[in-house]
Amino acid sequence: MATPNKNKARILIVDDEKMNIKILVDLLKDEYSLILARSGAQALKFSLNPPPPDLILLDVVMPEMGGYQVIKELKEHDLTKEIPVIFITALNSVEDEEHGLKLGAVDYITKPFSPPIVKMRIHNHLRFVHQHKLLDKLAYLDALTEIPNRRRFDEVLHKEFLRSTRNGIPLSIGMLDVDFFKQYNDHYGHAMGDRTLQSIASALEDTLKRPADMVARYGGEEFVIIMPETDSDAAQQVAERVRLAVLNLNIPHLYSKASESVSISIGIITFYPRPGLASSPVAESILERADRNLYMAKQTGRNRVCATVLGDQFL
Repeated sequence: MATPNKNKARILIVDDEKMNIKILVDLLKDEYSLILARSGAQALKFSLNPPPPDLILLDVVMPEMGGYQVIKELKEHDLTKEIPVIFITALNSVEDEEHGLKLGAVDYITKPFSPPIVKMRIHNHLRFVHQHKLLDKLAYLDALTEIPNRRRFDEVLHKEFLRSTRNGIPLSIGMLDVDFFKQYNDHYGHAMGDRTLQSIASALEDTLKRPADMVARYGGEEFVIIMPETDSDAAQQVAERVRLAVLNLNIPHLYSKASESVSISIGIITFYPRPGLASSPVAESILERADRNLYMAKQTGRNRVCATVLGDQFL
């Protein structure tokens, strides 16, 4: 198997004949990272191992598990159903090609094939994959701050909520609001306000150290933080670091009653599910409690953290 290169597209070649694999390897090895499989079972195993291949070149006729069965398995799994598959096979009837395309293949190439044509078809499909991934990534990013947006936050919150209830581990959520931001926009202008939100977003991302933690723009001047497997004490420590990180940006705000520079108020909620309990409340209930704590932080002077804990029996 070729050593993967992070900067190259990953192609999984599946064929039980060594000579067929060698022909494709010689054709593609200079441009792509190649993963080689000699059976359908290996193809499924390599496809499910992260990171998944960007494209699969799949033979149809193989012992034990043929290509048609492989693509059916791929299309039924959430992790692999979007991977484009190109059949490369000696089966050259119209009925075979029609069947392969109906199963979800993006292309059907018959042997013997023209190497330049195969390379161009692969190039075109991978370009489409790249564009699709880019659009998908942009759909989850906030256009102004370039951090995850509310849509992405909602998905991650739901996933982490289920993981928390399933495994009986704490989940902490933070809601952040820029203090007196309307007054800031009114006096400094919306262009400066946008730059300030960008600076705050960068400071929040830089302060969160663990890969599992996530900050997102919730809307306007509001941000949200997800801290999986984080108890109340740790969550409050993170929130305080975040508050100070924004304060230390030293962005002047002469029209704030909370500080001479731009500051934030933070509401933190830590959810402690009972281990092994299949919890029915929705994740949004936790978010509402975090929002209440944010309101309390603002009511008691702003530029501060207000935190409470919550068990699922109270939702």
